Amino acid sequence: MTTSPTAPLENRSPGADPARGSLAADARGSHVKPWGFTLLGAVRILLGFYFLWAFLDKLLGLGFATPRERAWINGGSPTTGFLGGSIESGNPFAGIWKFWLGLNPFTDILFMAGLLGIGLALLLGIGMHVAAVSGALLYLMMYLAAFPLATNPILDDHLIMAVLLLAMAGLAAGDHLGFGRPWRRLVKGNALLV
Repeated sequence: MTTSPTAPLENRSPGADPARGSLAADARGSHVKPWGFTLLGAVRILLGFYFLWAFLDKLLGLGFATPRERAWINGGSPTTGFLGGSIESGNPFAGIWKFWLGLNPFTDILFMAGLLGIGLALLLGIGMHVAAVSGALLYLMMYLAAFPLATNPILDDHLIMAVLLLAMAGLAAGDHLGFGRPWRRLVKGNALLV
């Protein structure tokens, strides 16, 4: 059975190679396993919870990354600490972070809306394209704000997570343990909303 490179993942046979349109197997006969997509869905849910937890901790000051007195509902700024520390540490992009801090409270609102929206989309498996791109951009900005990196001069977890989010959108991770398929029908396949 051959498949089109653009056929939805659920219509492809296990081991289908979109580049060649045929079943791909190595010398041992291995192919794509359905449980791999289930794990991909589980990772998507975990990342969604990760974003939602950051939102709740910064909003309420749950005492983990944000003490109660610095919670957003108590007048704290979710962005000032991280970006301010980045500026003070001699970050090469300090001018950009000063610009964003100068826009507060707009920056705080945008950041918190991003955490909430990305977290909900990932948790539910809907709007994966928008969630992946916006989440990757958020992670990329956090990666740049973390310079100079402490443990590796080039790579940190923000960059890895950004790439992972984009891969999840490309692999339709919302379809696995999520509402991706019904959502796609609801938005009539609109590429921006899928």
